[in-house]
Amino acid sequence: MNFRAFGFSIVGLLAAVSATAAADSPPSYQGDPDTYKVIFEDQSFRVIAATWKKGTTDKPHSHPVPFVVYPLTDCTIRLHNADGTTRDSPSKAGTAFAGPIVVSHTAENISSDDCKAIFVERK
Repeated sequence: MNFRAFGFSIVGLLAAVSATAAADSPPSYQGDPDTYKVIFEDQSFRVIAATWKKGTTDKPHSHPVPFVVYPLTDCTIRLHNADGTTRDSPSKAGTAFAGPIVVSHTAENISSDDCKAIFVERK
């Protein structure tokens, strides 16, 4: 292997390691405890209260297990994924929905007021 090919191999390896590290963000309540607070936990379930202040973006985190969200307020969260894509997620207070496993991302409150929700995770 010549020096140039070796250099490209190292660059590729470093890029792959960086992408893997980004996908391995901590769970929400560990990654941003100011936004996500565990309010109940036992051997079967974890319940998390989330509050995004108006105009704020939380810290990188993941949702390593499927979950149910129960919005307490009407709001829209803009999800910023590790791959650079974004998606707006409007929710209506009192309308629960299920979410899948989610790798590293951040959530930005683009609503005109604070956004509050309850997450329920099965262990």
